[in-house]
Amino acid sequence: MRRDIAGIVLAGGQSRRMGGGDKSLLPLGGGSVLDQILSRFGPQIETLALSANGDPERFSRFGLPVLADTVEGFAGPLAGILTGLEWAVANTPCKAVVTAAGDTPFLPLDLVARLAAAAGEHPGSIAVASSAGRLHPTFALWPMECRDALRHFLVDEDNRRVSTFIERRGHVEVEFQLVQSAGLDPFFNINVPDDLAQAGRLLQSMTS
Repeated sequence: MRRDIAGIVLAGGQSRRMGGGDKSLLPLGGGSVLDQILSRFGPQIETLALSANGDPERFSRFGLPVLADTVEGFAGPLAGILTGLEWAVANTPCKAVVTAAGDTPFLPLDLVARLAAAAGEHPGSIAVASSAGRLHPTFALWPMECRDALRHFLVDEDNRRVSTFIERRGHVEVEFQLVQSAGLDPFFNINVPDDLAQAGRLLQSMTS
């Protein structure tokens, strides 16, 4: 378990394709999508918070800080990443933040360790997860010193593209393999109702 890195679950999306509401609170495997995420992410990291707007009480049973965006206007994942960095630098001794999307219930159990190892070999770079030849910009390790540049990018330049900021800043890619037993991409995410049903079947097959 890492004590020098804070974890932020990005649960602040508007979930339009799911009909609104919180994808992270949808039922899955006897709990919620967020329960499944925390069961995998939580043991990797000592300090954990949720990035989400609106009434924080809906997340009260998880016992975690709930961070509302410090940038107005539902500015997307970058706003949650920026808020997480600013919260961590003000409230923790951590040197970096690892983010995870709030709709991805099968994230790798070694996500933090592998991103941290890659970042250690490339100081100052953002370490970004990938799988099957595809980059996953919301699964990344963000050094604390990038927060001022990120705020400028998001607020002054009004640019919300996570991938664009990563490319500009400089990054190292960390490839994660598919889970061969289930043919599962560990970054499988839930966008539409059929995805939720598929996640339920995958979870059952993995635990049976």
